[in-house]
Amino acid sequence: MPSRPKLALVTGASRGLGLAIAEALSAQGFHLILTARSLPALQRLAARLPNATAHACDIRDPESVATLATLVRRRRRLHVLINNAGIAGPSAPIATLDFDTWRQVIDTNLHGTFLITQAMLPYLAKGSVIVNNLSIAARTAFPGMAAYNASKRGLLAFTETLREELRPRAVRVVALLPGAADTAIWEQFWPQAPRRRMIAPATIAQAVAFAVSLPPGANIDELVINPSSGAL
Repeated sequence: MPSRPKLALVTGASRGLGLAIAEALSAQGFHLILTARSLPALQRLAARLPNATAHACDIRDPESVATLATLVRRRRRLHVLINNAGIAGPSAPIATLDFDTWRQVIDTNLHGTFLITQAMLPYLAKGSVIVNNLSIAARTAFPGMAAYNASKRGLLAFTETLREELRPRAVRVVALLPGAADTAIWEQFWPQAPRRRMIAPATIAQAVAFAVSLPPGANIDELVINPSSGAL
C-alpha cells in the first residue's frame, strides 16, 4: 500500500520567500496548505501548484489560527511547518518609533509564530521539521529597526527552546537566517535597496527544501545564507 504524501504548511506563502519555498516543496511532491492574509494571491498560487490548498489566516489572531488548525487536523498529520510570515515595518530610531508600529511587528513576527507553532504541535509527525524564518537580524542589530531586531532575536530564543523541547518527539527545528534577499519586504523601509545584488528567493528555497529532506537522524540547527562576498 503506497504511503500517504507528506503535508507542509507554509505561512506568508503569497509572495517572497514563502512563495518560493512553497514552489520548492511542491516540486519535491509535498501536499501544501498555503496561508497568508490575502486569499486571492494564495488562490492564484494554489491554482498552479498540484495538491495545494489556499486558506486565509491572520497569524496574529488566535481564532483565525484555531480555524487553520481545524483544517490541518482533518489531514491528521503535518510533516513540515514553515513559519515564514513576517513584517519589517518602517525604519525609525527608537526615540521616535511609534508604539503601534512596534506592536504590529512584534504581534506578527513573534506572537504570530508562537500561535501557529503551538496550534500545530499536536499534528506534527515523528521526524517532521519546523523551519522558522528569522533573518540575520536575529544575530545582527540594524539601526532604525528596533522592533524587527527585537522580534527576530526573540524568535531565535523561541526557536532554540522549541528545538530542545521537541527533541524527545524526534521533531526537528531549523532556524533560517537569510541575509539580504530580493523580496518586497524592502519596500517597507528601504525602497531604493539594490535588490539585484541580493539573494534570489529561489536560492534560499532550495536550501530550505534540502534541510527538510534530510534523513530523520540529522538536522541543520541554523541555516545561514548570505549574498556572495562583496555582493551587498
